[in-house]
Amino acid sequence: MTAGELAAHFPVSKATMSAHFAVLRQADLIDSERRGKAITYRLRLSVLEDALLGFAEGFGIGHNRLTAALPAVAAKSGEDPA
Repeated sequence: MTAGELAAHFPVSKATMSAHFAVLRQADLIDSERRGKAITYRLRLSVLEDALLGFAEGFGIGHNRLTAALPAVAAKSGEDPA
């Protein structure tokens, strides 16, 4: 989604959303791709996956159980789970 598309769902401006995306991009949590004048942003599921696994392990949830669910999450987002 572009910053403008996402900003339409929240009470913030496109510029505010773009500033937040810049921080997320610096943290390697999202990827961005310029298409003409628009920049499309996408969540880096591999980073989210690592964070969820660490969180789950902290609560004693098995690695196999959580990773079994991740391909379905990736399929919904259009990202390759590999």
